[in-house]
Amino acid sequence: MTFDVINPATEKVVGSVPHTTLEETDAAIVRAQQAFESWRNVAPGDRGRLLRRFAEVVDAHNEELARLEVENSGHTIGNARWEAGNVRDVLQYYSAAPERLFGKQIPVPGGLNVTFHEPLGVVGVIVPWNFPMPIAGWGFAPALAAGNTVVLKPAEVTPLTAIRLGELALEAGLPEGVFQVLPGKGSVVGNRFVTHPLVRKVVFTGSTEVGKQIMAGCADQVKRVTLELGGKSANIVFADSDLEKAAATAPYGVFDNAGQDCCARSRILVQASVYDRFMELLEPAVKGVVVGEPGDDATEMGPLITASHLSKVASYVPDDAPVAFRGSAPDGPGFWFPPTVLTPEPGDRTVTEEIFGPVVVVLPFQDEADAIRIANDSEYGLSGSIWTNDVGRAIRVSRAVEAGNLSVNSHSSVRYWTPFGGVKQSGLGRELGPDALDSFTEVKNVFIAT
Repeated sequence: MTFDVINPATEKVVGSVPHTTLEETDAAIVRAQQAFESWRNVAPGDRGRLLRRFAEVVDAHNEELARLEVENSGHTIGNARWEAGNVRDVLQYYSAAPERLFGKQIPVPGGLNVTFHEPLGVVGVIVPWNFPMPIAGWGFAPALAAGNTVVLKPAEVTPLTAIRLGELALEAGLPEGVFQVLPGKGSVVGNRFVTHPLVRKVVFTGSTEVGKQIMAGCADQVKRVTLELGGKSANIVFADSDLEKAAATAPYGVFDNAGQDCCARSRILVQASVYDRFMELLEPAVKGVVVGEPGDDATEMGPLITASHLSKVASYVPDDAPVAFRGSAPDGPGFWFPPTVLTPEPGDRTVTEEIFGPVVVVLPFQDEADAIRIANDSEYGLSGSIWTNDVGRAIRVSRAVEAGNLSVNSHSSVRYWTPFGGVKQSGLGRELGPDALDSFTEVKNVFIAT
């Protein structure tokens, strides 16, 4: 069985990828387990050198990977270059980890007590279609650094860059079986990661609905799981902020990757006293977003991923929707939807549901307490922004908002040096940062009587 990969900007078939069968998945997992026995014993310095070599090979193929991602997922070429560079940077960052995977010496009576961070074994990484390259790297780089082997399933609709990364890993010198990419159906390959006893951990990024199913399946084997799920992040704009900058940057906090981002600031909360002025400033910023051919360096937003996803996003903006204003999008082939700003009533489904497209709602609030209440009135808690020039307020609101990642006077969510993950139904566990290896290891305690 094969799957056609469609360029979402042109609707043309880019390539056809064979799906991995259940039997092939089992065989790959066995190969990964066999490779684990030797990979875990590679000297830390040598494992680090191999990961640095992998980073160098990815860097040498940055433009190739970026152009492939434009075809694979419709990402703008600027974003795609950054994404390939992020894989390189994450590999480089975690290449230092094998030699710094420190245990502890704990004072105890009667002997010496030490701890070791032991690798888990085979790790299954399930990657979504919205950011195929970086999210793959966030899983496989620390897992490999900790001494695990990895089987990785890319999303069905966007497998091409992951497949190429698997080829580049071998080119860089990683041993056979250490990092394998298995394109295929979630119900076959992804589900087997959950049910196969040799897979000791599953890393999943995707919808909250599927994440719950994976968590339930992993419970049957008491299997480790990291989940990065949905979001409905708030961008809170206080009256004392730099209103011009807040309005100018707000579109890029939600319309990047056509809003197909779980960190998208898809709820803009604006203090009532400056609401009208903010909307005046926001309109030209939204209409100024350059939507078009993803391969063009000037393009800032590309298409949605599939025709079915376009229909889902469009269903949130019927003819009678409270549209304040919208940007433009190309006509003709491709799954295009214009950047759209809504001003709905607080209980509307556009306020509570993750649209996962270039649609943002703007809501007024009265004071700090009201802003916090509205921001936390969500089942999600992944990311968000706070715009204020009051440092005390920035700290108070940051502590009060229920989210795993917040930025003050910024829309950045992911920095590979720092932890990333959600609260509530946005996920479980943390990726990236200096502590990521903890989630790919078990702490072993050893007491030596003296």
